[in-house]
Amino acid sequence: MTGMPETEQLPRRSVRITFSPERSADISVALWLTYITIGWMTIEGAASLLLGWASKSLLLEAFGIDSVVELFSAGVLLWRLKVEARGRADEVRVEAVERRAACWVGYSLYALVVYVLFNSAYGLFVIGRVTDTHESAWGIVIGVIAKVGMPILAGYKLRVAARLNSRALRADAMEAITCGYLSIVLMVGLAATALLGWWWLDSVAALALIPFLIKEARAAIRGECDCC
Repeated sequence: MTGMPETEQLPRRSVRITFSPERSADISVALWLTYITIGWMTIEGAASLLLGWASKSLLLEAFGIDSVVELFSAGVLLWRLKVEARGRADEVRVEAVERRAACWVGYSLYALVVYVLFNSAYGLFVIGRVTDTHESAWGIVIGVIAKVGMPILAGYKLRVAARLNSRALRADAMEAITCGYLSIVLMVGLAATALLGWWWLDSVAALALIPFLIKEARAAIRGECDCC
């Protein structure tokens, strides 16, 4: 994945669903991808938050909270997919569930933006937050794993989402792509802090997450999707 996919704004309209054996198979694949995401985000989020707390790294903490937001998104998507998998969904039901899921995820991302802004300012101007570079070195490992794995997972999700015509699954895939980009910010920020000894760089680098998060939150709430 070499660049951010171009944004294509999609109007809100009803999802046309054709129930078939092929669609049922795609729903099963989407469920498995969602289970993988839930397991991955649980481990990634817990490790990032624990390491961030131990090392006083806002970058790691923000990355961990972003993983929690993605875990929440995956949970909502799991609910949506199971509704259809059990044969209790029509077009109106699916559309309502997808819109609700997108809004919930979007507002959660805005909450993350507020968290990053507050803690960056607090770390820079109040306490002079100093990152323990020995502890945060493990965060670079987390970033490497996310950079390799997230685009692969997102690619599978986008293909299935296209077949299902699911905005919710596409939005979930874009969260995985965003996670891959955030992992680059994480690795560069932590490595530069360790090598250069600039105590303020961790808090400043965390601010680089904000444009990604705002863009994703706005698209989710407006019902727009980015497609590869």
